[in-house]
Amino acid sequence: MVEKGQWCLQTVSREEINTLNDMGFLLAFEMGCLPSMILFLLLHFKGVCGQQAFKTEPRNMTVRAGATALLKCEVLRASGAVQWVKDGLLLGPQRSLPGYSRYSMTGDQQRGQYHLQILNVSLEDDGPYECQVGRSVSSRPIVSRTAWLNVQIPPSQPYIQLDSDEPWVEGEKYTVTCVAPDAKPPAEIAMFKDGEELTETDSFTMSGSQDKLLNTNTEVTINAKSSDDGRRLTCRAKNLASPRALETSITMRVYFPPHDPVIVGLEHGEVKAGTLLRVVCMSYGGNPLATLHWTKNGEVLSTSWEVDSISRKSSSVLKMEVKPEDNHAVLQCESVNLVSRSPMSLTRTLTVLFEPDTVTLLGSFEAVEGQMINLMCYTSSSNPPVQIRWWLGFKELNQTDYTISEGDNGGMTTISNLTHKVSREDNNLSLTCEAFNKGTRFSKVQSEPLIVYYPPQKVWLDAPPPDRFLHSGTTFRLVCFSTGGNPTGTLTWLKNGKVVPTASKQVSSQRGVSRELLLTLQPSDNLAIYRCDSSNKAKKVISAQTKLRVLFPAISVKIVAKQKELRKGETLHLECLAGSSNPTANISWSLGPVKLQGVDQAPKKADYGGMSRTSKLSLVLDSLHNGKRITCQAFSDVLSEGVNNFYTLDVLFPPEFSDEQPDQVQVIEDETATLPVKVSANPDAITCEWIFQGEKLVKERDPRYRFDDWSLEIVNVSRRDAGDYIIECSNSEGKYRTKLKLDVQYAPTVHMKTDPVSVNLGETADLLCVADANPITSNMFSWKWMGEEEIEDIGEQNEDEGTGVLTIYEVTRERAGFYRCTADNGIAPPGSVEGQLVVRFSPELQKGPQWRKVASRGDGSNDASVVCQAEGVPRVHFTWAKNGFLLDLGNPRYEEKTAKEGAIHTSVLTIVNVSAALDYAVFTCTAINSMGQDSLDIQLLSTNHPDPPSDLKLLRVSHDSVTLEWMPGFDGGLTQNFRVRYQWAGSVSYMYVDVYPPTATVYTVTGLKPSTVYNFSVNALNTMGESSYADNNKILTVTTTEVDFADGVSPADADSTPAGPSLPTHVVVILVVVGVLFLLNALGCFLFARWKRGRSLTADTKSISQDTKSEEERSTASGSTRYASRELINAAARQTLLIDSSSEPDSSVYESFGRQDGSHYYYPTDAYSPVLYSHAEGPEYQDGRHNTSPLFHEYEEVRGWGVYEELQGHSLLPPAGRSDHRTTPSIYHGGRAYVKPDLEVTAGVYDSMAYRRKRDSDLPFELRGELV
Repeated sequence: MVEKGQWCLQTVSREEINTLNDMGFLLAFEMGCLPSMILFLLLHFKGVCGQQAFKTEPRNMTVRAGATALLKCEVLRASGAVQWVKDGLLLGPQRSLPGYSRYSMTGDQQRGQYHLQILNVSLEDDGPYECQVGRSVSSRPIVSRTAWLNVQIPPSQPYIQLDSDEPWVEGEKYTVTCVAPDAKPPAEIAMFKDGEELTETDSFTMSGSQDKLLNTNTEVTINAKSSDDGRRLTCRAKNLASPRALETSITMRVYFPPHDPVIVGLEHGEVKAGTLLRVVCMSYGGNPLATLHWTKNGEVLSTSWEVDSISRKSSSVLKMEVKPEDNHAVLQCESVNLVSRSPMSLTRTLTVLFEPDTVTLLGSFEAVEGQMINLMCYTSSSNPPVQIRWWLGFKELNQTDYTISEGDNGGMTTISNLTHKVSREDNNLSLTCEAFNKGTRFSKVQSEPLIVYYPPQKVWLDAPPPDRFLHSGTTFRLVCFSTGGNPTGTLTWLKNGKVVPTASKQVSSQRGVSRELLLTLQPSDNLAIYRCDSSNKAKKVISAQTKLRVLFPAISVKIVAKQKELRKGETLHLECLAGSSNPTANISWSLGPVKLQGVDQAPKKADYGGMSRTSKLSLVLDSLHNGKRITCQAFSDVLSEGVNNFYTLDVLFPPEFSDEQPDQVQVIEDETATLPVKVSANPDAITCEWIFQGEKLVKERDPRYRFDDWSLEIVNVSRRDAGDYIIECSNSEGKYRTKLKLDVQYAPTVHMKTDPVSVNLGETADLLCVADANPITSNMFSWKWMGEEEIEDIGEQNEDEGTGVLTIYEVTRERAGFYRCTADNGIAPPGSVEGQLVVRFSPELQKGPQWRKVASRGDGSNDASVVCQAEGVPRVHFTWAKNGFLLDLGNPRYEEKTAKEGAIHTSVLTIVNVSAALDYAVFTCTAINSMGQDSLDIQLLSTNHPDPPSDLKLLRVSHDSVTLEWMPGFDGGLTQNFRVRYQWAGSVSYMYVDVYPPTATVYTVTGLKPSTVYNFSVNALNTMGESSYADNNKILTVTTTEVDFADGVSPADADSTPAGPSLPTHVVVILVVVGVLFLLNALGCFLFARWKRGRSLTADTKSISQDTKSEEERSTASGSTRYASRELINAAARQTLLIDSSSEPDSSVYESFGRQDGSHYYYPTDAYSPVLYSHAEGPEYQDGRHNTSPLFHEYEEVRGWGVYEELQGHSLLPPAGRSDHRTTPSIYHGGRAYVKPDLEVTAGVYDSMAYRRKRDSDLPFELRGELV
């Protein structure tokens, strides 16, 4: 038995050892970290010996919410894990109890105290708790008795519930409920009314919002009284957990009716009309206060009122203007509120005193002197009634009797009658009716003037003497005057007893009236009597008169013809009758300006005291007389005035065409042609017909024909409409015809006489262009070459009538193509046509480097397409031969397809399932036509690196850039890319730029220095390797231009480089020392493993070096028949850096540095991306790339199954190594892979950067073989 406080080391089981092994302790032991391991074991496996028991067990506890609870548990000799259990859930053995932020175990653990402390106790802590001690090696588990933690929760804020939110009504009963929610234990509730507790309450509990919480409901019934209005009803709630009682209250609102209304301001019943009556209605009490409204005879007058909450009254003021209609009216004020059973009202009756509105005077107030007049006067209703009396001027008349009767609005009316004989002295006196009331001192009058009529006294005229002669047509004035009379006389002018309506208005003056008659003298005024009458309402007329003597010309001239119809060639007989004139007139005849001689007759007496005369005339008629006038004039020598009339000649004759009728009309095609008809005839009911080419033209024949007044319109006229048109017109007198020519002019339409025109190379070509046009003009034809390139001398141009000729001497191939002939005669649009000139020549094949070689894999799984393209005219035919023997295109292994585009002919020979042994050969393509033939040898070989570019040249140069162009070579059967190399004087190495886009053949190198000499060269690359540099390693030397400092760039700006900030030396030292201290322990733990891995890698490296050496020997054995030798770039390079460049997008510039004796290479890889190979035979590693090893291929013959390879992907990165760690590791920098300097690569395989790790016999078929 071990005593208390003594440590016991237990036996470690196999499972615990495995646990330690998983935790890395055995590794620490192996590496010399034993002290740390022993310390951990001592801490992990400590314990106390003896049976464990409770010293103190937890007890039931009651605590308020928010307080701190402490459940005590003390254990003697605790050797097992001590845990608390809540509601059957273990809280964990750690004293901090993770996951339970408010829970923790407190007390002295050395003394076995494991008290459970709960902070900020809440309802969720309410429940049973147990203290448990787990089993240990030396003791069984123990469990304490269950202790209940009772958490008391104070009630939430109580609230009052009502049956309704509406106010109470006096006399009704209402139930009020107070609720104290969510309490533990339940709350107790007391209710108070204005501080007085209500005892007759009923309480019960219900479930709360959470388990274990209860709501207490207390109800009380209240009988509403008017005195309860505005009193407070309070509810108080508390339980053991609440330090003070919580309360809530409401204010009671009780409605009750108001008292009867009272009217103030109408103590006396009589009011006078026109006054403003102000009456106030008041109602006291009531809740709410009463609403008031006024009515008059049952109609509502006012619904506005005011309330006074302090004095508890409502009042409504009625303001009204009193009118006679209000007499005996009943005013009523009504009072009511929301709880009134019926409205309460009070009434008053009005007595209105009012005077008559109108006094009316009836009767006639105009009379002739000596007559009797009858008048009546009456008043409208009044209260009280009035009396009536009469006045004439200032004299009261005796007839003052009157009659009173009932009137409107409860009043009385008064009526009085008067009879009176008038005299001249009563004229213009006022006749007045007066209505009065002596009691009210009211008086109102109505007056009218009395008019008495009597006749005028004298009338006279202002007129010429009777023996004076007046001329007709002149203006003459007569004036009539009149004096006296009431009213003054009305003057009327009469001619020969008839009223003259044209007299001017009458003019009044102080002495009398006058009226003027302004006359324009007429023949009828000769010997006429003019009289002036003066009269008025007295109906007595007095008069004055005069007689006129007037000279006038003939009042009419009338011409009479004896014939009814006039025809050309007949004699016309006319008579002219001149009407009455004073003195007698003379007659004359005229036809237009031509005077005619007539025969006059003797004069006769006529109207108005004048004389009339007659004359006769004879005339032979012609068609020119039609429509003209013959004039007869009657002239007075005394008056120097005449009157005339005319006779219009209506001469019948057949149609006659005008001298303005055209004989030709010109029009442009597609326009509207108008063919006019200028014809005259009488009668003018003419019928005209158009005749063209012997046929009558009608609208139905051609909808283009339109006839307007016999003129012909031809819409959209065409050249077919040209010719002679005949117009024939007729009427009832006869017919006539004439001719009109239509000349239709139209724009040229052209066509080639021969198309195409074919000539042999060097001969003369004639292109003929024929035009159809009207008119045919000189210099109408022009020619244009339609090719892309311009030609200075298109050829010799001539024209003959409607034909244009283009002559081209010594035709060359460049002159073949299309020529446009345009004819323009001034009428739009010009006509154009294109004709083709075909130049016949023998075939010429495309023979550039890219046409002479075709590459394909020779494993029998792929097809090869050999393309042959020739230019020639006429059509070219192709034949194929292999190694000099004509191919049998019926063989299913060969397929030929031909295509033609212009003079370009293409033949594509497809070799199916290419075999290296059978098909790597020279294929001869022969192009043949009638002019000759041409041949080309095309070599089919295996895929390989590309041929070098050619024709490198300079396009542009500036102070910081150079633009180059080159011709691509054969691409080796794969997609090729280009790289530009350049160097300047003093540079330690070459700079390299990958061309972008990869297949571009024009590229601009930027970021150069001004005024500097650069050497440029370019080569091609594909996935099989690279070519030598262009033009047999030719170097293109270029000097950049000087900087133009006007652009704002200074030499200092170009060379300046900002210096970056650096840390002080002592800071760097401190950081290094601290880092070493942190990493030292971990570094020691891995040294041993690193040493073992290093020994394994050394063995693999030696194996790779041997493979590399043998690969160099095999590569060196290649002969001169291979592709041009490739340059090793920077053979001494030991490190490759990216140089910042401003070259074209996605291009990269590289620079290499290193010792001269190095043997490592760099290859740019920006333009390539890794691919997955489709060869099922080859091994594939984790990174998806194949392990390949390319060799150079020979041309002359097939020597057997040599090794060859075609890399279909674009990745030049070294493939990943196998699991035996023999693969060469690569360094990746800036997205590019570089070969590590401590491993060698195979010499001569810079183009692919691949390592040979396999024997030739291990490669699949498509990677074996050599070039033919």
